Amino acid sequence: MMSVCDRIIVPLDVPTQTDALTLIDALPEVSFWKVGLELFVSSGPSILSELKTRQKRIFLDLKFHDIPNTVAGACRSAAQYQVDLLTIHATCGRRALKDAHTALVETAGEQAPKLIAITLLTSLNSRDLAFDLKIPVELPEYALQMALLAKESGLPGAVCSPHEAAQLRSVCGSEFLLVCPGVRPAWSEAGDQRRAMTPGEAIKAGADYLVIGRPITASEDPGAAFQRICEEIEG
Repeated sequence: MMSVCDRIIVPLDVPTQTDALTLIDALPEVSFWKVGLELFVSSGPSILSELKTRQKRIFLDLKFHDIPNTVAGACRSAAQYQVDLLTIHATCGRRALKDAHTALVETAGEQAPKLIAITLLTSLNSRDLAFDLKIPVELPEYALQMALLAKESGLPGAVCSPHEAAQLRSVCGSEFLLVCPGVRPAWSEAGDQRRAMTPGEAIKAGADYLVIGRPITASEDPGAAFQRICEEIEG
């Protein structure tokens, strides 16, 4: 059975592989790490090999967003890395989502990463959605529609703000995987997250996994911060 600590994904939001390995080795208790654009562009797949050597789970958060043929090809290439989670923007559209998911399954079979859809970046709020992106839909409804599009396209889950987790869990069902960034303990700063929630609240709302970065990685004692968050969720 998965422990509370195993549900916390820590981002390797650092510029170099050397920085990443320093952080990984400083937090041996962390079992699940996120590799995003900055580190992957800097280090390439070698950082994934280092994580696999350490028997860590990997969330490869590259947020694919392109035409169907291109995202399908990217997924076929990514399948070789044997990561656990891989991301694509739901706004790629139904055909691209289906083609990407099919490409992963056909390439890697049961070992394929779980392809999960970005509903809306947690750095955006309702005003951004309405005034900057010109989308005339309330934010919770928009996130739900993107998640449903992903589910209907065969994807096993989505990335959403914890504020949308309860509704998505209710509508999309218990088997639909929900990964929630925008999670901040009450004792930490929100930073650039506009729709944040505490870890305990996010789990109660229905999140399967929490992505928690700076409250842990920018702490004077990252290990103690990680354990404090685990204890708060359990409590």
